[in-house]
Amino acid sequence: MPGPEAQSNVDDGVLLRLPPVRGIGSARVITGLVLAVLLPPGIELMVTVFGFRNFAMIMLLQLAVAVAVAAIGGLWPAVVAAVLGSFLLNYFSADPVGSLSIADPTTLFTLVVFLAVACGVALAVGLASRRAQEAARSGAEATALSGLALQILSSDGSLESFLEKVRSNLGMEAVTLLGSWGQGSSGQTPGASGTASAGTQPELRVLASAGPNPPLTHAAADHTAVVDPHYTLLLRGGPLSAQRQRMLAAFGAFVVAVRERQQLVKSRRDNVRLAEGNKMRTSILRAVSHDLRTPLAGIKLAVSSLRQEDVHFPPDVERELLETIEDYADRLDHLVDNLLDMSRITADAVNPLLTGIVWAEVLPQALRGIPQERLRNELAPNLPPVQADAGMLERVVANIVENAVKYAPDSDVVLTARAGAGITLGDRPASELRIIDHGSGVGQKEVVDIFQPFQRFGDSPSPSLSPAVEGRASAGGGIGLGLAVAKGFSEAMGGRLAAEPTPGGGLTMVVTLPLWTGGPQ
Repeated sequence: MPGPEAQSNVDDGVLLRLPPVRGIGSARVITGLVLAVLLPPGIELMVTVFGFRNFAMIMLLQLAVAVAVAAIGGLWPAVVAAVLGSFLLNYFSADPVGSLSIADPTTLFTLVVFLAVACGVALAVGLASRRAQEAARSGAEATALSGLALQILSSDGSLESFLEKVRSNLGMEAVTLLGSWGQGSSGQTPGASGTASAGTQPELRVLASAGPNPPLTHAAADHTAVVDPHYTLLLRGGPLSAQRQRMLAAFGAFVVAVRERQQLVKSRRDNVRLAEGNKMRTSILRAVSHDLRTPLAGIKLAVSSLRQEDVHFPPDVERELLETIEDYADRLDHLVDNLLDMSRITADAVNPLLTGIVWAEVLPQALRGIPQERLRNELAPNLPPVQADAGMLERVVANIVENAVKYAPDSDVVLTARAGAGITLGDRPASELRIIDHGSGVGQKEVVDIFQPFQRFGDSPSPSLSPAVEGRASAGGGIGLGLAVAKGFSEAMGGRLAAEPTPGGGLTMVVTLPLWTGGPQ
């Protein structure tokens, strides 16, 4: 019968969902005891019937019986078979036969050796069986822990989910993870300013917990596990068996892996943002060196001319200089707006105020300053409102139309809109605004790249963009942010901005937004 430790392991196996481990069960032990009682007398009966009186051969037969019983029932049935076999050898086969006395001391020594060998073989067989059972149990435990590790590492990666698995698999009521250097939201690494100085006790802070009323101090915990110098697990619940302690040690390795993965993801995200920030700063410097200095120089020249007291300009020349100032100021305002908007998009700081808006409502403000003779408004009447932020949608339409007017100078820009069957965003009905031009267009393989920021015609060519794409990526005579801002705002409003070739040549920009349902989404 399995002892208390084996029973504890069985209980643990339920928590671990271990596959069953087959050892020497009670049925085999009972079978072995029955054979231990029946086979030795059977051997003596058989040799008596056949008149076989070779003491050495009979002793080997009894030894074989003891080995067979050990293989079937384990140690104790084999010991019973060995003791009973030696008794029968003494009574029926050793001189004088029919008596427990032994005339020849050599025979006594032989019987003692037989009993020792039989018991030794039984002990070895039983020990081997126990070792095999322990090896099978360890293998099953390792397989279960490996599967559990994959399950944990493929989860959502949060410490709370990890600790909940620790709690449930160990059968604990609550679990708390402490960090020794203030790892909370800041995610500092070892060696940061929060690390305790040499010779002082590091400050422990709660990083995550699971279960009701989790322990927050060592005194409140029933069990404590120091994972490494930086992490400690506090557990509250029942006793920990040997197997559960091994599980706890494995979970200690898992917690380090989960924590390091979190820090790696955060570090990678920070690196991406740093790279984007560096690109933004480089592009701003380029804009300041050219795109901002040029209109500033024009404004300064016009103002300096107007301020000359000894020069009197005719009214038409004065009007032209003022128009130049206004035009360059508008251009600067547009460039600064795009730079600020792109920085908000890059920093995930865009918070749209979504309401129901009809496409036609944003066109007057969005198309202000666009030559009206270049535009053809073909929007269908009575279109349903879309979910959008009015200011953002105006910027989206303005940037796209300005880009089309600039890079399709010999064609009209057509605006159409539709809603209905087949126009969806995910599982939501949607409406789309199409801005169509018949300019030079872009290649079908390059149409995705036109939304990259800071790309424009005349700059150093990007390895992935053709000159046509670079030209299309610049809206409004700026620094190549118009379409990038339009795409960022469209996605922030829950929509989509796509580009497709216009039949017959040119480019069609498609703004798709979900229909307004009258409530928050």
